[in-house]
Amino acid sequence: MRFDRITFDPKIMGGRACIRGMRVPVSVIVGQIAHGASTEEVLKDYPDLEAADIRQALEYAAWLTQEQVNPA
Repeated sequence: MRFDRITFDPKIMGGRACIRGMRVPVSVIVGQIAHGASTEEVLKDYPDLEAADIRQALEYAAWLTQEQVNPA
C-alpha cells in the first residue's frame, strides 16, 4: 500500500509518522478519531489538514495492525 501523505523525517517530531511533513503525528489524528471525534472536528482543530489526510492516517494505522499468525 502506498502512503503518500504519511512522512517520516528525523527532524520533525523525532521521525514519527506525520501528515505531509507537518508537525501533526498520525497517532494524534488516529487517537482523536478513536476517542469519538468526527473528521469535521479534527479538521477544525487542524485547519491545515485535509479529509484525505485523516483517511490516510486511519488506513496507515489499520495497515500497521495487520496480524500475522504463525502456525506452531
